[in-house]
Amino acid sequence: MSTRTARSLGPDLVLAGTVAKRAEILVVGLTSGPDGPEIALSEGIVDEDVLAEILDSLIAVGATGKPEQLTRVPAPSALSVTSVLAVGLGSADKLGSEQIRKSAGAAARSLSGIDTVATTLSILDLGAAAEGFALGAYSFTEFKSSMTAPGPDSQPLARVELLVPSPRTKETKATLARSAAIAEAVATAREFVNTPPSHLYPAEFAARAKALGVEAGLTVQVLDEKALEKGGYGGIIGVGKGSSRQPRLVRLEYASKKRGARKVALVGKGITFDTGGISIKPAAGMENMTSDMGGAAAVISTVVLAAKLGLPVNVVAYVPMAENMPSATAQRPGDVLTQYGGITIEVVNTDAEGRLILADAMVRAGEDNPDYMIDTATLTGAQMVALGNRTPGVMGTDEFRDRVASISQSVGENGWAMPLPEELRGDLDSKVADMANVTPHRWGGMLVAAHYLKEFVPEGVQWAHIDVAGPAYNTSGPWGYTGKGGTGVPVRTMISVLEDIAVNG
Repeated sequence: MSTRTARSLGPDLVLAGTVAKRAEILVVGLTSGPDGPEIALSEGIVDEDVLAEILDSLIAVGATGKPEQLTRVPAPSALSVTSVLAVGLGSADKLGSEQIRKSAGAAARSLSGIDTVATTLSILDLGAAAEGFALGAYSFTEFKSSMTAPGPDSQPLARVELLVPSPRTKETKATLARSAAIAEAVATAREFVNTPPSHLYPAEFAARAKALGVEAGLTVQVLDEKALEKGGYGGIIGVGKGSSRQPRLVRLEYASKKRGARKVALVGKGITFDTGGISIKPAAGMENMTSDMGGAAAVISTVVLAAKLGLPVNVVAYVPMAENMPSATAQRPGDVLTQYGGITIEVVNTDAEGRLILADAMVRAGEDNPDYMIDTATLTGAQMVALGNRTPGVMGTDEFRDRVASISQSVGENGWAMPLPEELRGDLDSKVADMANVTPHRWGGMLVAAHYLKEFVPEGVQWAHIDVAGPAYNTSGPWGYTGKGGTGVPVRTMISVLEDIAVNG
């Protein structure tokens, strides 16, 4: 088992009713409007005359309130802080939780080297501000030596005092506790994704998942390569047998205390590195395939989060883990394997491996008789072609697909419902086996992959498939509360869906 020690995944988040002397900077929100920028909802926490002085200073240096625009000015003498940082929120008429989250994240990213800040963004939306600051301050420097590691003047923001009118109320404390737990879960998923494949291979990934699960009170089972072979998990074995680092299947179960609670199965693709196998990928950009376990990372983090929040819903997670490598023992294009449950598959392309390991896990998850099933994966390059790098594709049974996509949009992860055109299914037929793992063309690749997975969803189970090939890993510059590397998508979607099921069935 891993002996790796835990590290802080974000700043301390505390509630406050006034700006304390410990705070070095006050972060305020600035909205834009036809009459110029305005400081958003800070009255009652900061004196109105002081706010007017701050606004005059901001206007003097060109602040407009444009979304995520950062403007820093010296603080008025009446405040104990040394400076005020204004972050743009855009139009007051269009202001929502996601913009507050992104603006808080942008502010946090700019505050490296600062120990403590206070903010009034929490008056607008405490939960969104807390999540934005926590995730914006996240950084991954585990593999930086003393030569390049951040020094004292560039350490991430350490503490955020979230200003609210009534910091001691039960409701306010509960809101912060939930948002802090969500931010920690997203950061945990980011940690998994950002850890290089040299240090996160199937056995190690399974050990870390087990440690997290046990700590959260989950029931955890890990199947190694011998158990997988004996159990007939042909997809996981087929993908993993080309590597010297053998595959695993991790099962994590959270049982709520509510009688008659709905059961949700979560399945996440855990390819710790994807070369494409014998159907090898181009060298350019292959290093980004360290992210091919983003779905698994999100699922592990979500089931642990469900336990920490004590949700009145039962959750069982199945996480297949493998490394897809070319070698003398790797599966070949043209091989036939048998998925768990008996369906035979002609492996036409060994780089379409995610669906093979997911199918095994989905059939096994179905044996637990869930009411709902959500699988998520960095599954297809076609997702990025269709929807870009920030919009997950959501497919599945119509009603649940639309429900998941709507919830995803409401929390700012922006999942988009996609169809499963029936004419594409026939293109997965094989002459030598029950199915092929790819079609003979490249049309509708994201939808075809979902069609493949649909074959392994038990009858009567409401199902959603979330393809996060682009959204799970940011290869461009940072934005909002999202830095480079792992993003933690779709943790916030899945936990919100679980909460919705807990309330509405």
